[in-house]
Amino acid sequence: MVVAAVERSFKYNGMTLPDIPGMTVDQVKEVYGAQYPELLTAEAQVGEVVRGVQEVSFKRAVGTKG
Repeated sequence: MVVAAVERSFKYNGMTLPDIPGMTVDQVKEVYGAQYPELLTAEAQVGEVVRGVQEVSFKRAVGTKG
């Protein structure tokens, strides 16, 4: 059996955000939320691992006012 590290790639609004090792997806979202406030209400969609990289996409929540 071979054990390999999985890298994460965070995508938001067409940008690739660097991974912060040692943090969960929610913690990474919170850190980047300081720069991109709309991330705080975004949903994290974790994809499959492809060639050792797991893509995590943040999708903005769409809601109605009022």
